[in-house]
Amino acid sequence: MQALLPTLFQAKAWANQQLFALLEQQLQALAADTQTAAVRMLNHVWLVEQIFQANLQQQPHGFEALNTPDTPTLAALQARQQASDAWYQQYLRSMDASQLGEAVDFRFVDGKPGRMQRCEMLLHLITHGSYHRGMVGRMLAEAGIRPPKDSLTIFLHQTA
Repeated sequence: MQALLPTLFQAKAWANQQLFALLEQQLQALAADTQTAAVRMLNHVWLVEQIFQANLQQQPHGFEALNTPDTPTLAALQARQQASDAWYQQYLRSMDASQLGEAVDFRFVDGKPGRMQRCEMLLHLITHGSYHRGMVGRMLAEAGIRPPKDSLTIFLHQTA
């Protein structure tokens, strides 16, 4: 798993870059409520990454909800997401297998206790982000806009 996680987080950053680039070009083509829904969906992804970043560092995250009350601009969110992607890639470079297998206690947003291995938290972020990028891709497709292909095989093929 240790060898695979850096690749998965590189692919995640690549997929995020593709989706944000398309949204930058096509956001205005979406209905106003769909624009807001797409940005809020991606903001939720970013916020969950911030929660788990705090959890991985065994620090309180300070969030009481799974999205922010305000909706950021697409440009602001893109900058936040790029910083998050960079943080996770750097974090993985600093970890070894024993550290990734270490269990960490934390609190969920609802205040209930949680305990996960670091690698489980990281894998959760991969699947969570993929799921929600897919939801935004569906919004784009319903508006007649072809979403980016968001798959590990395409990432590996294009970056080989």
